[in-house]
Amino acid sequence: MANVPVQRMSQLMAKTLRDDPADAEVLSHKLLVRAGYVRRTAAGIWSWLPLGKRVLANVERIVREEMDAIGAQEVLLPAILPREPYEATGRWDEYGPELFRLQDRKGGDYLLGPTHEEIFTLLVKDQASSYKDLPVILYQIQNKYRDEARPRAGILRGREFLMKDSYSFDTEDEGLARSYALHREAYQKIFARLGLDYRICAATAGAMGGSKSEEFLAPAEAGEDTFADCPNCDFAANTEAITYELKPVDAMDVPAAEDIPTPDTPTIETLAASLGVPASATLKNLLVKVDGEIVAVGVPGDREVDMDKVEAHFAPAAVELVTETDFAARPDLVRGYVGPQGLDKVTYIADPRVAPGTAWITGANKAGTHTKNVVAGRDFEVDGYVDVVVVQEGDPCPRCGTGLVLDRAIEIGHIFQLGRKYTDALKLDVLGQNGKPVRVTMGSYGIGVSRAVAALAEQSADDKGLCWPAEVAPADVHVVAAGKALQTELALDISQQLAAAGVRVLVDDRPGVSPGVKFTDSELIGVPQILVAGRRAADGVVELKDRRTGEREELTVEEAVARLTA
Repeated sequence: MANVPVQRMSQLMAKTLRDDPADAEVLSHKLLVRAGYVRRTAAGIWSWLPLGKRVLANVERIVREEMDAIGAQEVLLPAILPREPYEATGRWDEYGPELFRLQDRKGGDYLLGPTHEEIFTLLVKDQASSYKDLPVILYQIQNKYRDEARPRAGILRGREFLMKDSYSFDTEDEGLARSYALHREAYQKIFARLGLDYRICAATAGAMGGSKSEEFLAPAEAGEDTFADCPNCDFAANTEAITYELKPVDAMDVPAAEDIPTPDTPTIETLAASLGVPASATLKNLLVKVDGEIVAVGVPGDREVDMDKVEAHFAPAAVELVTETDFAARPDLVRGYVGPQGLDKVTYIADPRVAPGTAWITGANKAGTHTKNVVAGRDFEVDGYVDVVVVQEGDPCPRCGTGLVLDRAIEIGHIFQLGRKYTDALKLDVLGQNGKPVRVTMGSYGIGVSRAVAALAEQSADDKGLCWPAEVAPADVHVVAAGKALQTELALDISQQLAAAGVRVLVDDRPGVSPGVKFTDSELIGVPQILVAGRRAADGVVELKDRRTGEREELTVEEAVARLTA
């Protein structure tokens, strides 16, 4: 193996901290700052110090190797992008305030790239003219930008972040499916090599668009995604992507709808208590405005409406809750007593639990009055069914019916079958085998490279500090010189021997730093193996410690070098 330079901590541009940063909310934020891996430059913008850059580069290397292995070709596109392609696809407006917009001195509009679907499409449009030029997979590893309203959690949710984004281009849907499968398999290899615990979950496409989408989620308390896992089968999905089959029921024996006086019951809780019925027997009707038009959303009274799902359903239209002013302008809509029966000029969507034939107690559209025996499909019509309730622990698995388990996770990867959304907008055609134009179909595949570093820190850290998997660690071994001149001399000598054999070495040779601080820092920094030149240095004996298990063993210098170079 090639000789690698020894990194001496006496010369390292990094200082460890004893205390957590005051603004740190999650474990990875605390430890990456304290261990000298990153420093905050501004809100959501981070600088990578030498140790952090090494870990980041190792993640990049693994991603690059596995992408190259599936035949993907690496390119590098600009981060400052023109407005026009994003306007053509509608994303200039769809991204809203999260898009960094800027103008040049001539007044031209540009953006800092959040993702590059449009630009890759134009690149292929310029380079490919025939079906013989396809299929092709292109990728880049590059900084992306999103103007987060509240950047938080350190590098987990920043406004600038490093990402691998790749794009496949095929002439047929079957080819897209193959490219998607190649990426799915490559991602599994990448995350296995990184040492991440992850789940592959069904997901929504969101602003990206497309027909199929899956997320790779790393379970962690700091995660901002909630996913549902079935303990009985292999079903796993982001809660925003869970859908249920519409199951109509027989309402033949349900009596006619009947108004009942219910004074002072404007909420589900007061209504259920007044009538002595469970909240699940009532129908909750939430009023929202979609681009200014009022829409009612019906869900069982014991469930909450997931506004993210409502917004995703109506995207890119703007969705907001109705206000007192809206009620004043519509006296037929009685706050606290709205029911779907007899609604005029209001679109009504409902969760599949409000299936045809189900009977409910709901508002009578009169103050102080509700109606019982209101049957979906008989007394009111549903304009559209959408899964809009907040998923709860114990909800049935859509596949096998077992109660679902909910957990928090960090999104580390996302793959999409985009289809022709972008190639239609930008008119990407090639000549097919029959000499006629063929519209190209696309896939988009992302991995959060900097986010993967944070996810690894979250999953692998213990009460002493970071604990990196071997392939991403900033060094293979952390050599600690306990303090005396002889110990330092031995530590440096061992370090050179290891480096000559190709072992990556970080050696703590800092003068004037106590052994206790050095030992604490070695555990905080989290290199897999810690080698201490301590009290038996004069005898040529050192102590080898496994950072993860804590196991210690005294070895001669020769034995230690042999063990670490094996």
